[in-house]
Amino acid sequence: MIKDITAGQFFPGNSLLHRTDARFKIIILIVFLVTVLASSSTASFAAVLALTAILVALSRINVKIILRSVKPLAFILAFTAIINLFFVKGETLLWEWKFIHIYKEGIINSVMLMLRLICLVMGTSVILTYTTSPLDMTDGLERVLSPLRFIGVPVHDFSMILTIALRFIPTLVEETEKIISAQKSRGVSFDTGGLIKRVKALIPILVPLFYSAVRRALELAEAMECRLYTGGKGRTRMKVLHCTAWDFIFLFLMLGVCVGVFFLNGYEII
Repeated sequence: MIKDITAGQFFPGNSLLHRTDARFKIIILIVFLVTVLASSSTASFAAVLALTAILVALSRINVKIILRSVKPLAFILAFTAIINLFFVKGETLLWEWKFIHIYKEGIINSVMLMLRLICLVMGTSVILTYTTSPLDMTDGLERVLSPLRFIGVPVHDFSMILTIALRFIPTLVEETEKIISAQKSRGVSFDTGGLIKRVKALIPILVPLFYSAVRRALELAEAMECRLYTGGKGRTRMKVLHCTAWDFIFLFLMLGVCVGVFFLNGYEII
């Protein structure tokens, strides 16, 4: 399960998504999230699924890698689907046993909820984290949030913190794997015993992991201080972001899909 966590990783490439300006990708991501959350009918949701598949194809990233980002959410997906299956009522009763009633609307709602979460995870990954380098992400986020400076928000510091947090997720995952392997070699079992025993078995993992995270944070702070890092004030950029015609076309297409989803909400396929 630990190996399946791919959040925060960047996969270099030359796809259309990789070449899209980071500022536009952040705005496009917001439009995509609104589109997915706004879909309420089977017709509009089919459009969202098609959009997600197109984005995955445009990223040119191995589908197996993208699906790995969904695997850690398997328990949450299954739990929410079961809850909706048994508690959502409707007009078409399919199966009944004592106090358990399963409706057609409940099945549709469960499937749509699972697919909605999958689309959110996969879309967020391929639009932003998988196809955007940490440096471009920091610059893009800072530019998009730059109007907040007028009300005293430290935009650069916020962008840097968020980017560093995403960047260190793969590092912490790798560190966790090493600690688990080291503890297993010492005879620690994580898969046997009751719930309390398994929780106690996590202590030999959490303590060194917390120590390692704090140590890395202090080393990073010291390295930034030695390089005279003072924040965004007066800071120059080695790589300047440039937008192209494709960035505007991509944004307008996403806006068009978002508007189309709102119109499709009044139609049902099933």
